[in-house]
Amino acid sequence: MLKKISKTAALVLVLLAVNGCGRSLKDVLSGDFGFNDREYPIAGLRAPSSIVVCRSKQCAPAKLSMSREYIFNSLLQLFENNNHQTALICTASAASHVCLEHYVQAPIRVGITPAYMYIDSVKITDVIIGKGNEKINLVLNYNLTYNGQSPDCVPSRSILFARNVNHVLLEDAGYNCKMTAIGQTTVKNVFSIDYIDLDYGYIGGYYSIGLSGPAYGGGTGYMMIRLPNTSYPLNPVLTDKRNPVTEANSYVNAPRVSGSSNATSGYSQGGVQIFPIAKKASAPAPEPETSAPAEASTASESQTAE
Repeated sequence: MLKKISKTAALVLVLLAVNGCGRSLKDVLSGDFGFNDREYPIAGLRAPSSIVVCRSKQCAPAKLSMSREYIFNSLLQLFENNNHQTALICTASAASHVCLEHYVQAPIRVGITPAYMYIDSVKITDVIIGKGNEKINLVLNYNLTYNGQSPDCVPSRSILFARNVNHVLLEDAGYNCKMTAIGQTTVKNVFSIDYIDLDYGYIGGYYSIGLSGPAYGGGTGYMMIRLPNTSYPLNPVLTDKRNPVTEANSYVNAPRVSGSSNATSGYSQGGVQIFPIAKKASAPAPEPETSAPAEASTASESQTAE
Protein backbone atom coordinates (compact mmCIF):
# COMPACT_ATOMS: atom_id res chain seq x y z
CA MET A 1 0.00 0.00 0.00
CA LEU A 2 2.83 2.35 0.89
CA LYS A 3 4.57 1.60 -2.39
CA LYS A 4 1.44 2.55 -4.37
CA ILE A 5 1.15 5.83 -2.50
CA SER A 6 4.79 6.68 -3.11
CA LYS A 7 4.49 5.96 -6.85
CA THR A 8 1.38 8.14 -7.08
CA ALA A 9 3.11 10.97 -5.22
CA ALA A 10 6.15 10.72 -7.48
CA LEU A 11 3.95 10.90 -10.56
CA VAL A 12 2.16 13.96 -9.19
CA LEU A 13 5.48 15.68 -8.54
CA VAL A 14 6.64 14.95 -12.09
CA LEU A 15 3.43 16.38 -13.55
CA LEU A 16 3.75 19.51 -11.43
CA ALA A 17 7.35 19.96 -12.50
CA VAL A 18 6.48 19.48 -16.15
CA ASN A 19 3.60 21.97 -16.03
CA GLY A 20 5.73 24.47 -14.19
CA CYS A 21 8.44 24.30 -16.88
CA GLY A 22 5.91 24.66 -19.70
CA ARG A 23 6.51 21.18 -21.14
CA SER A 24 4.04 18.38 -21.73
CA LEU A 25 4.23 14.82 -20.43
CA LYS A 26 4.63 13.63 -24.02
CA ASP A 27 7.86 15.61 -24.37
CA VAL A 28 9.23 14.16 -21.14
CA LEU A 29 8.35 10.57 -22.03
CA SER A 30 9.80 10.95 -25.54
CA GLY A 31 13.03 12.38 -24.20
CA ASP A 32 12.54 15.82 -25.81
CA PHE A 33 13.23 18.36 -23.10
CA GLY A 34 13.33 21.27 -25.54
CA PHE A 35 17.09 21.55 -25.64
CA ASN A 36 17.17 21.52 -29.45
CA ASP A 37 14.90 24.56 -29.62
CA ARG A 38 16.08 26.56 -26.63
CA GLU A 39 19.37 26.00 -24.90
CA TYR A 40 21.24 24.36 -27.78
CA PRO A 41 20.00 25.63 -31.16
CA ILE A 42 21.09 23.66 -34.20
CA ALA A 43 22.61 25.56 -37.14
CA GLY A 44 20.28 25.31 -40.13
CA LEU A 45 18.73 27.24 -42.98
CA ARG A 46 17.82 30.71 -41.75
CA ALA A 47 17.01 34.06 -43.26
CA PRO A 48 19.80 36.60 -42.68
CA SER A 49 19.01 39.87 -40.97
CA SER A 50 21.16 41.71 -43.52
CA ILE A 51 23.33 40.68 -46.46
CA VAL A 52 26.94 41.85 -46.29
CA VAL A 53 28.45 42.93 -49.60
CA CYS A 54 32.18 43.60 -50.05
CA ARG A 55 33.39 45.85 -52.86
CA SER A 56 36.53 47.95 -53.33
CA LYS A 57 38.01 46.22 -50.25
CA GLN A 58 35.17 47.51 -48.04
CA CYS A 59 32.30 45.50 -46.52
CA ALA A 60 28.96 46.89 -45.37
CA PRO A 61 25.34 45.73 -44.92
CA ALA A 62 23.49 45.96 -48.20
CA LYS A 63 20.39 47.53 -46.65
CA LEU A 64 22.32 50.73 -45.85
CA SER A 65 23.28 51.81 -49.36
CA MET A 66 22.32 49.16 -51.92
CA SER A 67 19.21 48.06 -53.77
CA ARG A 68 17.88 44.69 -54.81
CA GLU A 69 18.74 45.43 -58.43
CA TYR A 70 22.36 46.17 -57.55
CA ILE A 71 22.76 42.84 -55.76
CA PHE A 72 21.07 40.98 -58.61
CA ASN A 73 23.28 42.64 -61.25
CA SER A 74 26.43 42.01 -59.20
CA LEU A 75 25.65 38.31 -58.84
CA LEU A 76 24.84 38.04 -62.55
CA GLN A 77 28.18 39.61 -63.44
CA LEU A 78 29.99 37.34 -60.97
CA PHE A 79 28.46 34.15 -62.37
CA GLU A 80 28.95 35.22 -65.99
CA ASN A 81 32.64 35.80 -65.32
CA ASN A 82 32.82 32.24 -63.94
CA ASN A 83 30.76 30.48 -66.59
CA HIS A 84 32.20 27.04 -67.50
CA GLN A 85 34.40 27.21 -64.39
CA THR A 86 34.62 24.99 -61.29
CA ALA A 87 33.92 26.64 -57.93
CA LEU A 88 35.10 25.16 -54.63
CA ILE A 89 32.71 24.54 -51.72
CA CYS A 90 33.74 24.48 -48.06
CA THR A 91 32.19 24.41 -44.61
CA ALA A 92 32.80 27.83 -43.12
CA SER A 93 32.23 29.98 -40.05
CA ALA A 94 29.21 32.26 -40.26
CA ALA A 95 30.98 34.95 -38.22
CA SER A 96 34.45 35.10 -39.81
CA HIS A 97 33.65 33.57 -43.25
CA VAL A 98 36.72 31.34 -42.99
CA CYS A 99 36.69 27.79 -44.36
CA LEU A 100 36.80 25.08 -41.70
CA GLU A 101 36.59 22.04 -43.99
CA HIS A 102 37.17 21.67 -47.72
CA TYR A 103 33.70 20.19 -48.22
CA VAL A 104 30.17 20.11 -46.84
CA GLN A 105 28.79 16.86 -45.51
CA ALA A 106 25.46 15.36 -44.54
CA PRO A 107 24.61 12.07 -42.76
CA ILE A 108 22.57 9.76 -44.98
CA ARG A 109 21.48 6.14 -45.25
CA VAL A 110 22.10 4.23 -48.44
CA GLY A 111 19.56 1.47 -48.10
CA ILE A 112 20.24 0.28 -44.57
CA THR A 113 23.89 1.34 -44.54
CA PRO A 114 24.76 4.59 -42.72
CA ALA A 115 27.06 6.88 -44.69
CA TYR A 116 28.22 10.46 -45.15
CA MET A 117 27.64 12.45 -48.32
CA TYR A 118 30.24 15.05 -49.37
CA ILE A 119 30.16 17.95 -51.83
CA ASP A 120 33.44 19.78 -52.41
CA SER A 121 32.96 21.59 -55.74
CA VAL A 122 30.42 22.59 -58.36
CA LYS A 123 30.85 23.15 -62.10
CA ILE A 124 28.95 26.12 -63.55
CA THR A 125 27.77 24.86 -66.92
CA ASP A 126 25.45 27.63 -68.08
CA VAL A 127 24.21 31.06 -66.97
CA ILE A 128 20.98 32.45 -68.46
CA ILE A 129 18.86 35.43 -67.43
CA GLY A 130 15.27 34.43 -66.75
CA LYS A 131 12.20 36.13 -68.14
CA GLY A 132 11.37 39.46 -66.61
CA ASN A 133 14.99 39.97 -65.43
CA GLU A 134 14.03 38.67 -61.98
CA LYS A 135 16.05 35.46 -61.75
CA ILE A 136 19.20 33.81 -63.03
CA ASN A 137 18.89 30.31 -64.45
CA LEU A 138 21.95 28.19 -63.69
CA VAL A 139 22.99 24.70 -64.73
CA LEU A 140 25.22 23.29 -61.99
CA ASN A 141 27.11 20.01 -61.75
CA TYR A 142 27.84 19.11 -58.13
CA ASN A 143 30.77 16.83 -57.31
CA LEU A 144 28.90 14.50 -54.94
CA THR A 145 30.52 11.51 -53.23
CA TYR A 146 29.61 9.15 -50.40
CA ASN A 147 31.80 6.60 -48.62
CA GLY A 148 34.48 6.99 -51.28
CA GLN A 149 32.07 6.41 -54.18
CA SER A 150 31.08 8.86 -56.92
CA PRO A 151 27.52 8.29 -58.18
CA ASP A 152 26.31 9.41 -61.59
CA CYS A 153 24.29 12.61 -61.15
CA VAL A 154 22.44 14.66 -63.73
CA PRO A 155 23.02 18.44 -63.85
CA SER A 156 21.04 20.54 -61.41
CA ARG A 157 18.77 23.18 -62.94
CA SER A 158 18.93 25.94 -60.34
CA ILE A 159 17.60 29.48 -60.03
CA LEU A 160 19.15 32.44 -58.23
CA PHE A 161 16.86 35.32 -57.36
CA ALA A 162 16.83 38.38 -55.11
CA ARG A 163 13.39 38.99 -53.65
CA ASN A 164 14.61 42.00 -51.70
CA VAL A 165 17.84 43.37 -50.32
CA ASN A 166 17.78 40.85 -47.45
CA HIS A 167 16.49 37.77 -49.29
CA VAL A 168 18.76 36.19 -51.92
CA LEU A 169 18.23 32.48 -52.54
CA LEU A 170 19.82 29.78 -54.71
CA GLU A 171 17.67 26.67 -55.03
CA ASP A 172 16.92 23.83 -57.40
CA ALA A 173 13.98 21.58 -58.18
CA GLY A 174 15.98 18.44 -57.42
CA TYR A 175 18.38 16.33 -59.46
CA ASN A 176 18.76 12.57 -59.63
CA CYS A 177 21.79 10.51 -58.61
CA LYS A 178 22.37 6.80 -59.14
CA MET A 179 23.49 5.89 -55.61
CA THR A 180 22.08 2.35 -55.45
CA ALA A 181 21.60 -0.49 -57.89
CA ILE A 182 17.83 -0.03 -57.82
CA GLY A 183 16.10 3.32 -58.20
CA GLN A 184 17.20 6.94 -58.36
CA THR A 185 17.85 9.24 -55.41
CA THR A 186 16.61 12.83 -55.63
CA VAL A 187 18.82 15.53 -54.12
CA LYS A 188 17.52 19.03 -53.37
CA ASN A 189 19.69 21.98 -52.33
CA VAL A 190 18.74 25.37 -50.90
CA PHE A 191 21.32 28.10 -50.30
CA SER A 192 20.37 31.29 -48.44
CA ILE A 193 23.03 33.89 -49.26
CA ASP A 194 24.12 36.42 -46.63
CA TYR A 195 27.68 37.28 -47.75
CA ILE A 196 28.92 38.43 -51.19
CA ASP A 197 32.54 39.39 -51.82
CA LEU A 198 32.91 40.92 -55.27
CA ASP A 199 36.66 41.53 -54.84
CA TYR A 200 37.62 37.88 -54.30
CA GLY A 201 34.61 35.99 -55.71
CA TYR A 202 33.28 34.52 -52.43
CA ILE A 203 29.62 33.78 -51.70
CA GLY A 204 28.56 32.62 -48.24
CA GLY A 205 25.31 31.53 -46.66
CA TYR A 206 23.32 28.84 -44.89
CA TYR A 207 22.59 25.67 -46.83
CA SER A 208 20.18 22.78 -46.57
CA ILE A 209 20.64 19.47 -48.43
CA GLY A 210 17.97 16.78 -48.52
CA LEU A 211 17.89 13.33 -50.14
CA SER A 212 14.88 11.19 -50.94
CA GLY A 213 14.74 7.70 -52.40
CA PRO A 214 16.83 4.56 -51.85
CA ALA A 215 19.37 6.89 -50.21
CA TYR A 216 17.84 9.40 -47.83
CA GLY A 217 19.00 11.90 -45.26
CA GLY A 218 20.32 15.44 -45.25
CA GLY A 219 22.04 18.17 -43.33
CA THR A 220 22.31 21.91 -42.81
CA GLY A 221 25.06 24.37 -41.98
CA TYR A 222 27.03 27.33 -43.27
CA MET A 223 29.19 27.14 -46.39
CA MET A 224 31.25 29.27 -48.77
CA ILE A 225 31.40 29.08 -52.57
CA ARG A 226 34.87 30.13 -53.81
CA LEU A 227 34.70 31.19 -57.46
CA PRO A 228 37.94 31.24 -59.49
CA ASN A 229 37.29 34.66 -61.08
CA THR A 230 36.21 37.89 -59.40
CA SER A 231 33.56 40.33 -60.48
CA TYR A 232 36.07 42.76 -61.96
CA PRO A 233 36.64 43.41 -64.79
CA LEU A 234 33.54 42.53 -66.73
CA ASN A 235 34.62 39.60 -68.89
CA PRO A 236 31.77 37.15 -69.46
CA VAL A 237 32.58 33.73 -70.87
CA LEU A 238 30.30 33.48 -73.90
CA THR A 239 31.66 30.26 -75.40
CA ASP A 240 33.10 27.07 -74.09
CA LYS A 241 36.86 27.36 -73.61
CA ARG A 242 37.35 23.78 -74.71
CA ASN A 243 36.44 24.81 -78.30
CA PRO A 244 37.34 28.50 -78.62
CA VAL A 245 36.41 30.38 -81.77
CA THR A 246 38.71 33.24 -82.79
CA GLU A 247 39.07 35.30 -85.90
CA ALA A 248 42.47 33.75 -86.57
CA ASN A 249 41.23 30.17 -87.02
CA SER A 250 37.68 30.96 -88.08
CA TYR A 251 38.76 32.08 -91.54
CA VAL A 252 40.98 29.03 -91.97
CA ASN A 253 38.36 26.50 -90.87
CA ALA A 254 35.41 28.21 -92.52
CA PRO A 255 33.63 26.29 -95.31
CA ARG A 256 34.40 27.44 -98.85
CA VAL A 257 31.66 29.12 -100.86
CA SER A 258 31.63 28.64 -104.62
CA GLY A 259 32.72 31.70 -106.52
CA SER A 260 34.61 33.22 -103.61
CA SER A 261 38.10 33.01 -102.22
CA ASN A 262 39.08 31.59 -98.82
CA ALA A 263 39.25 35.08 -97.33
CA THR A 264 35.65 35.84 -98.28
CA SER A 265 34.21 32.36 -97.76
CA GLY A 266 32.60 33.22 -94.43
CA TYR A 267 33.69 32.88 -90.84
CA SER A 268 32.30 31.53 -87.56
CA GLN A 269 31.27 33.82 -84.72
CA GLY A 270 29.83 32.20 -81.61
CA GLY A 271 28.87 29.05 -83.51
CA VAL A 272 27.01 30.95 -86.30
CA GLN A 273 28.35 30.77 -89.84
CA ILE A 274 28.37 34.13 -91.64
CA PHE A 275 28.52 34.00 -95.43
CA PRO A 276 29.17 37.31 -97.27
CA ILE A 277 27.69 37.87 -100.69
CA ALA A 278 30.24 37.03 -103.37
CA LYS A 279 30.64 39.67 -106.10
CA LYS A 280 30.26 38.51 -109.68
CA ALA A 281 33.46 38.68 -111.68
CA SER A 282 33.34 41.17 -114.59
CA ALA A 283 33.95 40.02 -118.19
CA PRO A 284 37.68 40.04 -119.16
CA ALA A 285 38.76 42.92 -121.43
CA PRO A 286 39.95 41.98 -124.97
CA GLU A 287 43.70 41.71 -125.31
CA PRO A 288 45.36 44.27 -127.61
CA GLU A 289 46.85 43.03 -130.88
CA THR A 290 50.60 42.67 -130.94
CA SER A 291 52.99 43.14 -133.83
CA ALA A 292 54.74 39.83 -133.25
CA PRO A 293 52.85 37.92 -136.03
CA ALA A 294 53.60 40.67 -138.58
CA GLU A 295 57.26 40.63 -137.73
CA ALA A 296 57.29 36.82 -137.99
CA SER A 297 55.72 36.92 -141.49
CA THR A 298 58.20 39.57 -142.71
CA ALA A 299 61.13 37.49 -141.49
CA SER A 300 59.80 34.38 -143.31
CA GLU A 301 59.36 36.32 -146.59
CA SER A 302 62.95 37.65 -146.44
CA GLN A 303 64.28 34.11 -145.89
CA THR A 304 62.31 32.88 -148.96
CA ALA A 305 63.69 35.66 -151.13
CA GLU A 306 67.21 34.80 -150.24
